[in-house]
Amino acid sequence: MAKKDIRALSQTQLNEVFKEIGEPAFRAKQVYEWLWSKSETDFSQMSNLSKKLREFLVENYVINAVQISELQVSSDKTIKCAMRLHDNYVVESVLIPHQERMTACISSQVGCSLTCKFCGTGKLKRMRNLNADEIYDQVVLVKKTAAEKYNAPLTNIVYMGMGEPLLNYKEVLDSVEKITSPDGLNMSPKRITVSTAGVAKMIVKLADDKVKFNLALSLHAANDEKRNYIMPINETNTLDNLAEALNYFIEKTGTRPTFEYIVFKDFNDSLEDARELVEFCRKVKGKVNIIEYNPIDDGEFRQTTPERLRAFTNYLEENGVICNVRRSRGKDIDAACGQLANKNKLAAQQLK
Repeated sequence: MAKKDIRALSQTQLNEVFKEIGEPAFRAKQVYEWLWSKSETDFSQMSNLSKKLREFLVENYVINAVQISELQVSSDKTIKCAMRLHDNYVVESVLIPHQERMTACISSQVGCSLTCKFCGTGKLKRMRNLNADEIYDQVVLVKKTAAEKYNAPLTNIVYMGMGEPLLNYKEVLDSVEKITSPDGLNMSPKRITVSTAGVAKMIVKLADDKVKFNLALSLHAANDEKRNYIMPINETNTLDNLAEALNYFIEKTGTRPTFEYIVFKDFNDSLEDARELVEFCRKVKGKVNIIEYNPIDDGEFRQTTPERLRAFTNYLEENGVICNVRRSRGKDIDAACGQLANKNKLAAQQLK
């Protein structure tokens, strides 16, 4: 018989397993602690368990651990990690070092189904969703990389890697629970941001579930016609629908979203585009992160000029919109926003 994935079991289910084999309940708690607090992926290293119990676990269960298959270090010290899954698919995670923080950018799907025109991941097929433990493992491995390479703790997590997190809702929320729980990595949910291309009904569900993490919307145009062109998901999740869902989210959680806005030359960087963005920010209170465009293979867009960018941001600020310009990190290793496209050879073959 195939071995079961032990990390797919809840602590209650582990209790039942141990009860059936005559082990006391505290053994289940010990195993759960090894898995989620100590991030152990080898049963033989669970030193406070009896040899007989460790043998039982080895014979009946498996830990489908994620492994780093390749590391690339950018000239700006950003590190891209190719993460190999148990079935040999590969996703990418990024460690982004700043002066005061270390951020892990993690993936939620193998590939993506949304086909955003400006995104390298959008050119890949979605092969499958990641399990909560695979998302958790990315955080653990990036955290270890930060400690080993920069002797620094991981401070922030952004679900902005490959895939659309809200189309993998349950596993994403389960992973957040494992990362934030005192029985897990015990990180603050306020240090976590989940980014969505805009799935209105799932934003409403986040609100109803009263999540405590931050929410970011990949906006990139405050005009339905333009947004439909670059992000086909907007055809069924219009700006009005998103505004309604986001205001409901704010009402239920007390947390305002961040709007991510990539500026493309001669497409969404005019003062008229800035005016439309101001109008959207009046409908939904939130701050704006202006992001440099990072070219991708066969991309039709170009980075805007410094002059147009300055005029755009000045207009926002003059009209009361809080905005920050985010400089791209890791462009030289294709680790910047929109560039995660699995360019290592094995991954590329698998995602064709």
